[in-house]
Order: sequence, then structure tokens, then C-alpha cells
Amino acid sequence: MASPRIARVFGAVNIGSFRISALIAGTEENGEMVVLGSAHRAAQGIKQGYVVDMPAATFAVRDAIEKAEKMANTSVSSVWIGCSGAGLVSDIFHVENEIGGRRIEPDDVDHLLMCARETIQPQGRMVLHAQPAHYMLDGAHGVVNPRGLHAERLGVDVHVMLADSAPIRNLTETVQNAHLEVEAVVASPMATAFACLTMEERELGVALVEFGAEVTTVSVHAAGMLLGLATIPMGSGAITDAIASSFGIRRFQAERLKCVNGSAIATPADHREMIPVHGPGEEFTGQLARHADDKNRIPRAELISVITGQLSTLMDEISRVLKAQGFSGARGAQVVFTGGGAELAGLADFAQGALGRPVRIGRPSTLRGLPEAHITPGFSTLAGLVQYASADPVDIRTVGLAKRRKALKGGWLTRILHAAKDYF
Repeated sequence: MASPRIARVFGAVNIGSFRISALIAGTEENGEMVVLGSAHRAAQGIKQGYVVDMPAATFAVRDAIEKAEKMANTSVSSVWIGCSGAGLVSDIFHVENEIGGRRIEPDDVDHLLMCARETIQPQGRMVLHAQPAHYMLDGAHGVVNPRGLHAERLGVDVHVMLADSAPIRNLTETVQNAHLEVEAVVASPMATAFACLTMEERELGVALVEFGAEVTTVSVHAAGMLLGLATIPMGSGAITDAIASSFGIRRFQAERLKCVNGSAIATPADHREMIPVHGPGEEFTGQLARHADDKNRIPRAELISVITGQLSTLMDEISRVLKAQGFSGARGAQVVFTGGGAELAGLADFAQGALGRPVRIGRPSTLRGLPEAHITPGFSTLAGLVQYASADPVDIRTVGLAKRRKALKGGWLTRILHAAKDYF
């Protein structure tokens, strides 16, 4: 039996401070998405989500996408890219129009969204997303599609994501220099939510914590939309640095100790377990780590103490952010941790105790063909980018453009009629 034909191909690049990853996926004629190729490599030229060395970052992007293309046995000319820095800010705008009790037509919805577009005030910043979250009929919330229904008043809540323009331009140019067109820059909380959160969680209320290498982003979702977000300039890299400093060892050694032997939960046996600082095949220079025995081994209990000390600081910051965003009571039930830092053993239990809320670890929802090595929290944003691209959410900035283009091809009377319908 012949394999289903790929109807459309999507490319995605997630530019993180620790790794740069690329993924190529296709949608089959039946609408199912399948991963064709994916790859990642160490990040270069990126600091806390910002481009600080464009040639180095461009090289890393090109390298990652070429590896993914080789696996997919196909090439891509354009990609969706993820953004976790750039001073992301989220806001909600509410707009209502009179309908007069009649049936709501598609033009009524378009006119409402165009009115909403006029309310956006970026104040010198760049608009990344401007999407209708849900509609209201005579004050009744949660309407997904109002077309064909009757109402006196039709309203909409529009979610707008803003970012500093210069960092976004740097990200865009980095990818363009790698000979790729940029389909869109997607805020990481938007993409990651597609990969990690269920629709029920997004309706009932959930906090998504993206625990990256240098940045932790906290976003609150409820009623099906993103309500607010904040960025904490601290990530899992701070734990690595603390380990390296505490034991006087190299950073790559500290990273290995954290990933292989580290945990967020202590056990009584930790004091009796000694961990070798040097990895297999690594030459011993003769200089012992602090607190190490004559075989250059350190107590696992001390390693975990350093890790939990840093995690406590981070949890305090996360708790402060959640409180500031009103994430409490019935709406503050669930917290989902994802990102590379969420791969630390025992993190969910530690966070649950520190935050006083149920915590789970978010991984990419199963995509057919996604390698097992990439079904981890660290690749959630990457997987979410292609899911976001495939979903193609409505953006109010594009509403009415097709009609305006058609109107421009007509005479002056047609243009006046369309303008009158749009603005009055």
C-alpha cells in the first residue's frame, strides 16, 4: 500500500540559549501530521534568548536545519521560529458591536475583528500575535463560532502578544542569513502551549513554566487563552554554574553531574553515595574537586544540596510571578513545567511542595515520526511550532485583506463602499 501523500511541509527552528533545534514535518492528505526530520546542536551566539553574535548564531541555525533536511530527505525554504526573549508582553483587548437581534453573518465577525484591530496600541513595540480568543453574545462568554446565531450585541476578547522590535529583527535576520525565509516569529508560550497543554487545562486554568537554560518564562492560561506572562532571567544554567563554583570544577563537568547524577529530591542514601567528577575516558589532571575524596569523588548529598538551593530561589520567583498574575484559588490549580530544565529528576515533586499546587512535567504531544530523543520537555517549543503553523490561528491583522485587494482591483465606487463598510 502506498504511503499517504504529504500535502504541505512545515519547517521550524527554535533558537534557545542552550541548543538550537530544527524540525521538518508534513501534513498528509488526511490532515495527520508526521515528522520527517529533526535535529539539534549546541547554541552559539545566543544569550538569554537574545542574539549577541549573529554570524555564530546563523551558522548554528544553518547547521541544525541542514541536519534536519538530511534526515527528512527534503529541503525547506521557509520556517517558523520560536522566541523566548525580546521582552514579551501579553495583553487582552475587549470589543463589542451592536447586532440588533438579527442573525450574525460572516461580515459581522470580520467587521468586529477589524474594529478590534484599531484598538491595539503597541506603543512602539512589535505585534507578534493578535488573535481572537473567544466571542461573547449578549454577555455570554465562551462562544467559539458566533456565525449563524442571533444576538443584540457581539463581542470578542483579542489576545495580543507584543515584543521589542530590535531583538525580533535580530532573530529574523539571523535566520534569513541562513538562506531561509521567516514565515512568522512565534512567542514560545504560544507554541509550547500547543505541544504541552490540553484544551481542558487551557479552559480551566493552568500555569505553563518554560524552564530554559538562561530564561524561565511563566505564562497563565484560562478560558482558552493566554492571560499574562512574565520572564525570569534565571534558568537551569544557573544550577550548572552553582555546581561548578561550589566544587571548583569545569562547567561541562558540572552539567554532566547535574544531568546524570542530579536530583531535586534528597534521599537518606545520598550521604553514602560518592560520585566521580570525571567522566568515562576523561583524563584526570591531578587536581581534586572541593569536598572530593582521593579518587576525586564528591558526596551526592552535597550535589543535591547545591541543586535544591538554586531551585528554591527559582521557585520563590515563580511563586511571586504567579501571585502577581492572580493565579490563585480555583483558577490556580495546575502548573505544568517544560523546557530543558524540566528534565531534572524529581523536579515535579520539588515544585509541587514549593508552590503548593499540583505539578506535572509537560512533554510534546505525540507526533508520528518524532524521535524518542526529542519526546522530552526540552523539545516542547520545537514540536509546538509546527503544530502552531499547521493550526494556522486567525490573526486579526489579516482579516479583510483579501476583500481590500479585490476592492483595489475594482472602480472607485467599489473602494468607497468597502471603506464605508469597514469603518462605519
